[in-house]
Amino acid sequence: MLVVSAVIILLGAIVFVNSMTLKAKEKAYQEQEIELKQQIEEEKQKAKEIDKLEEYVGTDAYIEDMAREKLGMVYKDEIIFKAE
Repeated sequence: MLVVSAVIILLGAIVFVNSMTLKAKEKAYQEQEIELKQQIEEEKQKAKEIDKLEEYVGTDAYIEDMAREKLGMVYKDEIIFKAE
């Protein structure tokens, strides 16, 4: 009878320890899930920005901006003032 009681108590202790370990893992997984959801939202925002940029790149305004910025091109009747 004493041996059976000891085995039952030992099994109860093992179950308790394992349940505590599982609760700790569950908490860690929940924190990781929250972090991953935040990353997903950030990536969605980046995707929207990329889509907007892609639309802008296809416009004449973008071509004009790049010609002015990279190539220094201007319109015929345009006057450019440069600081010394």
